Order: sequence, then C-alpha cells, then structure tokens
Amino acid sequence: MDTNIKRELLVYLSTYATENKLHKIDTIAADRTKHVTVVMEDIFQTHNASAVVRSSDCFGVQDLYVIEKRNTFSPLNSVAKGSAKWVEFHNFKSTTSCFHDLKRQGYTVVATSPHKRSISLHELPIEKKVALVFGTESVGLSKEALDLADEFVTIPMFGFTESFNISVSVAVCLYDIMQRLRNSSFDWRLSEDELLDVKLAWVKQVVSGSEILEKKFLEEWAR
Repeated sequence: MDTNIKRELLVYLSTYATENKLHKIDTIAADRTKHVTVVMEDIFQTHNASAVVRSSDCFGVQDLYVIEKRNTFSPLNSVAKGSAKWVEFHNFKSTTSCFHDLKRQGYTVVATSPHKRSISLHELPIEKKVALVFGTESVGLSKEALDLADEFVTIPMFGFTESFNISVSVAVCLYDIMQRLRNSSFDWRLSEDELLDVKLAWVKQVVSGSEILEKKFLEEWAR
C-alpha cells in the first residue's frame, strides 16, 4: 500500500479510537524497535514460547521469527496476556531460509549457545541489528543453525544448573541488550515508515470493525 494512503487510512481509523488508546499507541510505538529481534527454532514448549512473546512485547521488540520445522507455534493467550496482538510474526519452514532473510535485512544472526566460540552476553556488539536465536530446551539449536550463525553468545551463570529455560533466557538477553541500547547513541528506534506500519496495525487492533472501515476507505480513495 502506498505510504500516503497508509497515512490517510491511519488518520481515518484513528477517528474511531479513543484519545486514551491513541496516546498509548503513540507512546509505546516511540520506544519500539526492530534493531533487535528474537528467533525461535522449532520450539514445542507452548507455555515457554508464549512467555517469550510476552517478554518481547514488554521489552519493546516488534518482530518475532518462528521456525516451524516439526512443531507448529501457537501462543497461549493465558500466558502471552494478549501480547501476540502487538508484535509481528514471521514464520518460516526452514532455518536456512529464515537466516538468509535476516541477513538480507542486515541482521547479525547470533546463536544463544555454550559454543566454543561463544562470547558473554554483555560483550555482544549491538551497533548493528541483532537477531537472537533460541532453540529447544532438550536439544538446543540445530546443527544447521549453529553452522549458519554469525556469532555465538552465552549468559554467564554461577550455579550447578547449566542453563535457563527459553523464556528466562530471552528475558535476560533482551533486558541486557535493551538497557544498553537505551543508554547508547545508536539509532535503534523504528524508522518513519516502520512507525507508520506499526501504528496502523495497532489502530486496526483497537478499532471495532476496522476491516470493514478499511474496505470502505479504500473504495472511496479509488474513486
């Protein structure tokens, strides 16, 4: 859709939303980012995967990449607490195609793994866009993911247990990276076009009958 049409559609749909909701959308969108994204490879623990969605939304991460080789991802609303409405999902059937798409967009693909080349989380460079990849708790990331990753990162731990569950790992990683980004001079917030797309998607979520209203608007615009 043309950018000008998107802007006009946003203005049109906004007339059907309350001032309070519009203010909240503006405020939250201003702190949203695509500089960091989360990738889940074949996650089958629905409860934990749903918690990842919630954490991503809470930390302001807009995009989630879901690789479904064997398992279908379906977040539980009782855990995600409605957060799935506010983030954007990108679904892939293979790790290779997902990683190629991320790299094409300029992301450094970072495998979270106790790999021999792993660096500590707080040492991970964040000047460029980062895609954090998480695997299943039972087997971790696939060989395919490890072979194609650009970097490897691990979370420092000091107990007898060697790993966190995926939802905790995601929360720890996002907290560290988002804190560093917010204290940096890096351009990590959404671009003007990205901001428009996000606001439009969110307004559609809060306006009752937005699909019908959008269809009416586009029909009138075409005349």
